[in-house]
Amino acid sequence: MKTSRRRLLMAGTGAAAVAALALRPGETGAPHGPYFSELARALRASDAATDATTPVMVIDGDRVQANLRKVMALKSPAVALRVVAKSLPCFALLDLIAQQTQSTRQMVFNLPYLLLQTAERPQFDLLLGKPMPTGVAQVFYQKFRGGAFDPSRQLQWLVDTPERLAEYQQLARALGHKLRVNLEIDVGLHRGGFADAQALEKALSILKSEPLLEFSGMMGYDPHVTEIPDLPGARSAAAAHARKVYDSYKAQALAALPAAREQAAALTWNAAGSPTFHMYDGQGAANEVSVGSAFVKPAEFDLPHLDACEPACFIATPVLKSGAFQLPTGVEWIGSAAQWWDRNQRHGVFLYGGQWRADAVSPAGLATSGLYGLSPNQQVMVGSGRQALVPGDTVFFRPQKSEALLQQFGAIVVVSGGQVVDHWPVFPPAP
Repeated sequence: MKTSRRRLLMAGTGAAAVAALALRPGETGAPHGPYFSELARALRASDAATDATTPVMVIDGDRVQANLRKVMALKSPAVALRVVAKSLPCFALLDLIAQQTQSTRQMVFNLPYLLLQTAERPQFDLLLGKPMPTGVAQVFYQKFRGGAFDPSRQLQWLVDTPERLAEYQQLARALGHKLRVNLEIDVGLHRGGFADAQALEKALSILKSEPLLEFSGMMGYDPHVTEIPDLPGARSAAAAHARKVYDSYKAQALAALPAAREQAAALTWNAAGSPTFHMYDGQGAANEVSVGSAFVKPAEFDLPHLDACEPACFIATPVLKSGAFQLPTGVEWIGSAAQWWDRNQRHGVFLYGGQWRADAVSPAGLATSGLYGLSPNQQVMVGSGRQALVPGDTVFFRPQKSEALLQQFGAIVVVSGGQVVDHWPVFPPAP
């Protein structure tokens, strides 16, 4: 009886060991595929030595052009396009999109870029993408140096409450000239904006009585529609609610403002963003949609309607060190145990820079070390060693977002046809 129990125990232990080994991660990883091998060769062949020896932001010009065509094919011709400048903070990129799409409409989100765009691109029509304190508007008019840009025709301040509108009224009176005002409405995102008819009525009363405030339209932002869990009817109900609210608020505004009613089609009824622009066909209240990130497709925009678009921006950074990976002295045993369990932690690659809001995409099989941690100076990536990286090789990351990251590396390196063709200056970082 004892022998039988012992045998059963040994058999059970052996089975558990076999089961545990079956759960052991398999060895993964490979060198660069053809696409990233060509990108790396282009950087090494560049006339600018820093393209291959320091971290740089790379834009694939061919993919941008293809994405432009695909986005415009998705966008209904019944609605106009407004380009979101914060997602593409580079005049060369904004100019390319404006030229290819025949749209001078831009959305701007901060004072430094507002001043920059009015000075450098006076042909653009600008809509503020978020409500600004009146102090920001006051500083803009103090610093604005005139020229071809005419704020009374080409600039719309976004206002989200009757109280803020009253502040803009006081500013307009102090300045002694007209301000164009676009009203932010809450269509379901609940991030602010006019959320009921009573608050909107107060604002409309101010607009009706103040000659120095000109109503220019509304903005209803709805990215929540595609973020809602895909439960039966949930997304369609959110989309229908957004349109119903927009229709109602637009009707209320036009009923209260006869001057706006006479030129309703010429006003700015803005909606959407890269996640939802394809849902607007001109049948509802909105007559324009905003798009920005879709043109370069960072990782957070891997959305079903953008499947045809390809990622077009990457961080390229050199390998500084490559070899067997070890944790610091005193905790080597933890690393040894982890490496025994997961062979994909045996090799370490130290990079120039790191800790970006981006995901390693090539070569395959690299990951950050949860044991070693992150570093903006020398980020370590671990892998099986199958990547065959040596110092001087390049690792590519795909940004999660384009805004605030595109301008962290100086001029953007533009690659087309397998070679570096340009270096695009970027906007300076700004809050």
